[in-house]
Amino acid sequence: MILPEVPESVLVDLGRTGAGPETLALLVRDQDVRRLLVLRAVLEAAEAASPRLCSAGQKARLRQDWALLAEADRSAQRGGPSGSTPARARLLYPLTGAWGWRCLRDLSEGEDLSASGTEHADRLAHDLAHFSALAAAAAVRAGVPFSVRLNVFEGKLVLPSLGALQTARSGVTDVEVRHENERLILRQAAAPDLVVHPESDFGAWSGSHAWTSAYALPGLLPGTPPVPLDDLDPYRTVRDPRHRALSGPTTLDNAERKQWLQAWSSTSVALRSGGEQRVTEAMTLLRCLVPLASPPGSTGSGHGSCSATRREAFGALLSSVPSDPVTLAATLVHELHHAKLAALSDMVPLHRAPGDERYFAPWRPDPRPYDGLLQGAYSHLAIADYYQRRALAEGTAQRESAWAQHARYRVQVGAVLPALVASPDLTPRGRRFVDEMIAAYEHMAAHPAPRGHTARAQAYVNSARTLWRQRHAFARRPNE
Repeated sequence: MILPEVPESVLVDLGRTGAGPETLALLVRDQDVRRLLVLRAVLEAAEAASPRLCSAGQKARLRQDWALLAEADRSAQRGGPSGSTPARARLLYPLTGAWGWRCLRDLSEGEDLSASGTEHADRLAHDLAHFSALAAAAAVRAGVPFSVRLNVFEGKLVLPSLGALQTARSGVTDVEVRHENERLILRQAAAPDLVVHPESDFGAWSGSHAWTSAYALPGLLPGTPPVPLDDLDPYRTVRDPRHRALSGPTTLDNAERKQWLQAWSSTSVALRSGGEQRVTEAMTLLRCLVPLASPPGSTGSGHGSCSATRREAFGALLSSVPSDPVTLAATLVHELHHAKLAALSDMVPLHRAPGDERYFAPWRPDPRPYDGLLQGAYSHLAIADYYQRRALAEGTAQRESAWAQHARYRVQVGAVLPALVASPDLTPRGRRFVDEMIAAYEHMAAHPAPRGHTARAQAYVNSARTLWRQRHAFARRPNE
């Protein structure tokens, strides 16, 4: 499938931190196609891999899993459009993308390892076995009866969108999974059979304490699909040096789920206070939330919280537990703009800057490459717009707080825009995009924050710049 060239209107729309339905649909469609291509590449790479890396038995199992997925897809198509089938939903799920990219990297790198690289091969075997769980979950959702034996590693079998089984034995074991008469029967050695009843939308219940149901928050608006709050998927987080401030994954208890639900229940109202388009963006782009543990030193007021997106998991947003709906709404705006820019960058090159140059960014203590500077400026520009709209909204009870946040983010963006504009490495389309960012930045000047908020924000940026210079005296600093 060949997608159309990115229209000029999309660059304008996105550059000003907006996005109409057609622009958002273009980003989603492109990312969906890329995810399917990655998964197809995984299967082809596994088929071509040496027996040392992927055995004949593993290859046969992948073919069987793909056949079960195809059956689930065909079965569901009889009752609706193919784009909405359970098989497509599993393959297009954000964390399936993270799984696919990891498999593809390990299949590519594994051929260069010596025969003694057993640890790499074991990890790859673990990862490839997850495809069986994906296929089984899709078949359950499509109502296809089956009986399969799934490999389990580290004592937990995760069936995406359904839940997780804590096995009776730790380490490597097998679980027989049978689906019939709208129920799952899980059979393992040294334990009684476990019966699981899938829910209609998301999750599945069982009377056994060994089973944990997948959990989802209600739809952002009434009548819309639920949003998974995924604390089970084994590929939900990754240790990434770019995200050093992130805490690790967490499994939520009832109190933490309640805290998420309380913040989420009013998030659509908080989003709308910063512009109706923010609700549309979240409805279109967000496919799952991944809870993170609260970082050490964080507080109930939201200070010290963390969040992130992952380029290989478009549609997923990682976040520690939100303190309130406004904090969660601002997090959505921030992270979804990272996702929007990453998706646009996949479609059209915006710059060709070398990775060795390092720039000052007032929101980070470390020197940033040009791409990181562009990403940070773009997400901060969107938050500045969000808080300005909140401050201007009639009846906003927290107007002064909104103005303070707006001034903080706008001044930070203003500190780095000259470096973004001056780069000779911008492509023509990248320059148009940055020009639209400048237009959005200047448009905010029509409704300035109270002078005191702006002065405090400028003093903070000045102090941050001075400290940065002292710490990184020998860094290449094009914006210094």
